[in-house]
Amino acid sequence: MVKAKQINVNNLPISILDINEDDYFCLTHMTKNQQEGSKIIEKWLTNKNTIEFLGVWEQLNNPNFNSHEFGGIMSEAGTNRFYLSVKQWVERTKAMGITARTGKYGGTYAHKDIAFNFGLYISPLFNLLLIKEFQRLKEIENNQYGLEWNVKRILSKANYHIQTDAINNYIIPTLNYSQKREWIYADEADLLNIVLFGCTAKQWRDANPERSLNGENIRDIASINELTILSNIESLNSTLIKNNVDKKNRFKILLETVQEQRRTLDNIDFIKSMKKMSPDIYIENKKKK
Repeated sequence: MVKAKQINVNNLPISILDINEDDYFCLTHMTKNQQEGSKIIEKWLTNKNTIEFLGVWEQLNNPNFNSHEFGGIMSEAGTNRFYLSVKQWVERTKAMGITARTGKYGGTYAHKDIAFNFGLYISPLFNLLLIKEFQRLKEIENNQYGLEWNVKRILSKANYHIQTDAINNYIIPTLNYSQKREWIYADEADLLNIVLFGCTAKQWRDANPERSLNGENIRDIASINELTILSNIESLNSTLIKNNVDKKNRFKILLETVQEQRRTLDNIDFIKSMKKMSPDIYIENKKKK
């Protein structure tokens, strides 16, 4: 599965695809501010030093690389009529470090090692800025708040199953209308959404159509503290259900619990109260603080 992210180098957005768990930079995007445009990729690829670099990279990383064909290309390189496209390079050598893609993420993409070589070909300054922004991206991805957010999200999903078991054992048997199972699960989930976020899942989707189309839901953009509280009230709600507390009183108890825990947790660590609106929200706010 291909996943996309983006960095910004001197106001130039550059897409990075996760291909087979490796980062591939869009070389096409890297050429947007160049006078020659994307033709600079062809010029770089025709350079004999570039071909030698690509060949060494493939030999180190690609067990299927056709070294014999690579030798033939190296012997051709440097002549006046020599030309090599990305497609030709890949087809002749079975290379995997550089690729041309079509569709949503169309363009020429290269493994980060190769992309940095291309960045240096553009200019040393551009390459240093590219490396700096990529390092910043990796810092964000690996920062402790991001990791903690993922852990809390996993816990909240686990506790959701505890709540659904309580619904299945104590609420479902008392109902007799059609499709009761699907309806009651969603209804109980929205009970928690309302006491914690102030709206139902549908209301959030209607207010955030773009994020919804991207597959996100109201809980995906919650703060670390909110996910902690969510995990707690899912467990609490399952206990209340087992004790036959009616929905009106459960709502009151859950709302009071949310308000109390939110005050406590937000006072302990303000940064953890920030919603996950973007991948860098936690680390950027940490620096500001």
